[in-house]
Amino acid sequence: MVDAPRSIEQHEPPFDRSEMLRRLADESFDVLVIGGGITGVGVALDAANRGLATALVEASDFASGTSSKSSKLVHGGLRYLQQGDVHLVYQALRERKRLRRNAPHLVKILPFLLPILTKDGLIPKRVARALGSAMWMYDLTGGWRIGRLHRRVNADAAHRHMPTMPRERLSGGYIYYDATVDDARLVLTVARTAAAKGAVVANYARVTNFLHDADGRVGGATVDTGHGTIDVRAKVVVNAAGVWADEVRAFERAGGEISHTIRPAKGVHLTVPWRLVRNDIAAVIPVPGDKRSLFVVPWGARADGTFDHTYVGTTDTDYQGRLDDPPCTADDIDYVLRALNAAVTTGVTPADVTGVWAGLRPLVRDDSASGRTADLSRRHRVTVGDTGVISIAGGKLTTYREMAEDTVDAVADALSGRRPRLGRLTRWRQQLQEYLPRRNSTRSLRLLGADGYSESPAGSREARLGDRYGTLRESIEALVAADPALGEPLVPGLPYERAEALYAARHEMAVSLTDVLTRRTRCHLLDREATVAAAPDVARLLAGELGWDEATVADQLAEYEQLVARERADAETPSVPVA
Repeated sequence: MVDAPRSIEQHEPPFDRSEMLRRLADESFDVLVIGGGITGVGVALDAANRGLATALVEASDFASGTSSKSSKLVHGGLRYLQQGDVHLVYQALRERKRLRRNAPHLVKILPFLLPILTKDGLIPKRVARALGSAMWMYDLTGGWRIGRLHRRVNADAAHRHMPTMPRERLSGGYIYYDATVDDARLVLTVARTAAAKGAVVANYARVTNFLHDADGRVGGATVDTGHGTIDVRAKVVVNAAGVWADEVRAFERAGGEISHTIRPAKGVHLTVPWRLVRNDIAAVIPVPGDKRSLFVVPWGARADGTFDHTYVGTTDTDYQGRLDDPPCTADDIDYVLRALNAAVTTGVTPADVTGVWAGLRPLVRDDSASGRTADLSRRHRVTVGDTGVISIAGGKLTTYREMAEDTVDAVADALSGRRPRLGRLTRWRQQLQEYLPRRNSTRSLRLLGADGYSESPAGSREARLGDRYGTLRESIEALVAADPALGEPLVPGLPYERAEALYAARHEMAVSLTDVLTRRTRCHLLDREATVAAAPDVARLLAGELGWDEATVADQLAEYEQLVARERADAETPSVPVA
């Protein structure tokens, strides 16, 4: 049985921080979610969709952690097949199809080239058979769900897709299909959809303590809004704080010792000018001397079939260090560029890098696993603590909806007094549930901006706006119609309009210059130096909307410039070995 797609009413639903904070103070809730990354907003949407009184608080901005610093892919993961985790790949590819249906404006099908690069251009038959078998396994596990199957291509065809590769070393390749998404915009869209369903959602609202009843059970949290504190009352609290989950768990026992459940793994990406790579589709390249591969993804389609930039990543290394804005070090940059330069002939240097980002995967700690974080499972885990706090950890961007569904199942059990249904269901039951109708499920809930959306010609202005806002792009167009100057580039050379900054402040709860430049738009990730140069103009534009005086404008610029200075310093610093 296939659920018919459902949607929320298409209009600009309220998403005002001041009103959200008022409701946090005045109302009580069934569930309070801590964490505004993809997992937390997914939990909030699922809970609100089931009719639960729902609140979500995020210490910084939505998607300010890992959820804006991923590989920006909705995929199953070929390497998980190599590790034998067929079920994880099946689950992810099933969710990929649902995301394509529920958020077609955000999630786009993306062809991938798996080139076969050898020393002499010849590939052993045994290796060719193994690669072909892996491709068929990926299709059969769920790749077929988006209506595309892999195909083998010869060396000339592979070279046309990425003409900077050394032709003499190309033996051929495979093309398969996955999907791409702007991760930060997906998070924001899910959060806004949850708000449209009645959830109270607030950024820059940091939990400073838990509220305990006489029996030691957690019944809410104290939240610092930057202008005072609020005691938020809730029957159930969900810890969806990602790599900060252990810090939140410390509030459960009022300073008592806790076991560490999260093992952060750092993933680094670099952005370079597209002309240095010239790939018209994504590619997967091997890392010399390592058992990893990197993605090479074009970004910013133009009408003539070219692109603005290409980004390359991701690494997967054990990490101990600051959780806020983890560093992209000189060693990280060297690692990625060595892999890229082994696959292209253009000689990309650190001076060519226009943007960097580093994110931390919140992997579930497993002391019995091998030393490499790459070998840790990407499956998620839902647990219930002695104080009643429900924690969700692990998982992938692609599977956030199913992670949220499992978490809210545990919330529903807690609210009803039932024993929590934790742990993995048996395989037959999982497969059966896929085809059973489920009341108030998010499986077919279309996200804000999806209703009425249709594809526009690649590279056109309509496509650029539609791919970020869906049908809500009409609000951007209305701003430009009222003031044509707002249609000018926000940052010269980048595909964002000045109207988008105003829209972010008015409808997307952006409260800082950094929010706009790094997450509501991706200017900072694409071209950091151009963005720094344009930052004063953007700050003045936002000042009129957010009521900033000259001192506040100066503070906003200083905050963003500190981020840039920190990234520059990190890029000159070798990595610190993990003990």
